[in-house]
Amino acid sequence: MSRRHRAEKREINPDPKFGDLIVTKFMNAIMLDGKKSVAESIVYGAFDSVQGKSKQEPLIVFHAALDNIAPHVEVRSRRVGGATYQVPVDVRPERRQALAIRWLIAAARKRNETTMVDRLSGELLDASNNRGSAVKKREDTHKMADANRAFSHYRW
Repeated sequence: MSRRHRAEKREINPDPKFGDLIVTKFMNAIMLDGKKSVAESIVYGAFDSVQGKSKQEPLIVFHAALDNIAPHVEVRSRRVGGATYQVPVDVRPERRQALAIRWLIAAARKRNETTMVDRLSGELLDASNNRGSAVKKREDTHKMADANRAFSHYRW
């Protein structure tokens, strides 16, 4: 991490099928070992599966799932006079999106279906219906922030 100035944001191109930047970010997060075509086939396959199961536009389901997963508050550790407090802070929009993408992928990877396409489509459908382990992660984060509301005056 540079001490001189913030790292500049890289420009990313929208995905070829839907023309959506968030789908590209999601694909890049799924990608392992630089294999973008594999990540692309996983995401598009999951979107096709979502469209087949729910009879809805997959992009709408995807954005609804991300909105349901994204946290509004989180706790950050703050050291005050030898004690460490968990201080609730609001989450910036870019971080909300990044956390939602990360939690969705982690929850999909932990599922029991055979292929990643099935896991991802199942988790997308669950998250868009406000259930599933990614939504539970958001609820746990909100509960933790609510429990530590007494330390909010240590906010910086």
